[in-house]
Amino acid sequence: MTSVRCLSLMGRTAMVCGALAFALGSASAQAVSAADDSAAFSSSTAAPSTESSSNDGADVAHLADAALPSAPSAAGGGQYDNRSRPGGGVSGLRSHLTYEVGGGFNAPTDDSSPYIGWGYNFTVGAGYRFDQHFSMNLEYQYIHSKLPAPIVAEAGATGGYDTLWSFTLDPMYEINPKSAITFYGVGGGGFYRKVTNFTDPQQGVYCDYFGFCYGVTQDVVVGHFSSNQGGWNVGGGIEHRFAGWNGDGRMKLFAEARYLDVSSPAVEGLTPNGLGITTVGADTKIIPVTVGLRW
Repeated sequence: MTSVRCLSLMGRTAMVCGALAFALGSASAQAVSAADDSAAFSSSTAAPSTESSSNDGADVAHLADAALPSAPSAAGGGQYDNRSRPGGGVSGLRSHLTYEVGGGFNAPTDDSSPYIGWGYNFTVGAGYRFDQHFSMNLEYQYIHSKLPAPIVAEAGATGGYDTLWSFTLDPMYEINPKSAITFYGVGGGGFYRKVTNFTDPQQGVYCDYFGFCYGVTQDVVVGHFSSNQGGWNVGGGIEHRFAGWNGDGRMKLFAEARYLDVSSPAVEGLTPNGLGITTVGADTKIIPVTVGLRW
């Protein structure tokens, strides 16, 4: 009897110990599984957070780039850049184009002074600048000069004048293009047309806008002759740049003088429109002095 109770007590103790061991093992396994699940959850939640932060940063950067105006590049210049170098503020063909306009007076040389007098001139032109030194210009020039009194008297008129207009191709070379004060040489040649006019005063009638008419005396061309020929010119001048430093400005004030030789034919024994006999020597040599703007 005693042995049965002892065995029964030992069996009960063994069962209790086994149950405790099983319970401890189950609790440990659950703890490990919970730790793994927690780590996995942390990893899965952290990744989207990082991606979201990256996207937000990129969005903010794009918004900042869109808000800020882009700075002009150093090579291209701004919209209103006014540099005189090739490409100065603009690109392509426009950056090489040049323009000029001017006017002044002209004097005859000693050889031509018996046949042509003092007068005035007007010049306009456009060209292409190859580099800072060299450009090629197409120029139109109009010259008006009085006729000397002996020629007018010989023809039997009371007044007279010459007109000379031309289209010429004129290369120009600037010696120091980056300076505010620039010296240059210029010359060329082309087509010239010369017209000699004789005038007499005549009575006429002038009516104004309001319908009032007045008797006036005005000079009227009573005889003329003309010729077409070639010619050439050579000279030089000085330019002053208005704006910018170190050659940055495009607009320049220029003053120049040229020697002009037009191969006009001699006129001997001509009676223009029934006037008296007229004699004019060959060639027309004058010195136009011009002041104007170039850009």
